[in-house]
Amino acid sequence: MNTPAKLPSPADFAHVRDWVFDLDNTLYPHHVDLFAQIDRNMAAFVAELLQLEPAEAKLLQKRYYQEHGTTLAGLMLHHNVDPNAFLERAHAIDYSALLPDVALGEAIKQLPGRKFIFTNGTVAHAQAAARALGILDHFDDIFDIVAADYQPKPAGATYDKFASLNRIDTEKAAMFEDLPRNLLVPKALGMKTVLLVPRNLGTAILETWERVDHIDPDSVDYITDDLAGFLERLLPIAG
Repeated sequence: MNTPAKLPSPADFAHVRDWVFDLDNTLYPHHVDLFAQIDRNMAAFVAELLQLEPAEAKLLQKRYYQEHGTTLAGLMLHHNVDPNAFLERAHAIDYSALLPDVALGEAIKQLPGRKFIFTNGTVAHAQAAARALGILDHFDDIFDIVAADYQPKPAGATYDKFASLNRIDTEKAAMFEDLPRNLLVPKALGMKTVLLVPRNLGTAILETWERVDHIDPDSVDYITDDLAGFLERLLPIAG
């Protein structure tokens, strides 16, 4: 059984030429809690659509998220929801909580090879968040839920489409994610896998599927609560 490491070895990433990053709670830390705004918007959408009380709508939203990978996938399957209307409502948020992360930007910039954002959100949301962080210009492309034909991670077909579209050799790629379940397929495809966890993990309020003790340890190579610091340790490979 694999035991995830905390400190990376540059040699272990020397072969990597494609760097793939989830967006929410990965490129920015969990404690920023930007996703809470999206979460509230989704619950409000469900409440209005199905004429439910807020608490009841929240429970249904979370059930769809857990069972289908995103709330949207559940709504499309069970209620024939227009995905564009849902996504526009979900991502109508305030990005001012995100501040430029110079260290992260420099680390991503210096990584050898291509860099991608792979998100269950939209391109517009990823662009807005990455722009606020000051890192948008360091990425080659963004693969979003629309490009995935609304099949969210962790669906295997979505990873396959992402890799095929971008001609990625998964044996020479690394994936950074905050949800353990979203690393199962990348690891099976031969990618190096890095799980991002909250900086105050012991006090963070997490869903069951987000918890470190809920992971398959063989799907995660590394665990870190500091993405910029983790990447900085790999920069010797750029030389």
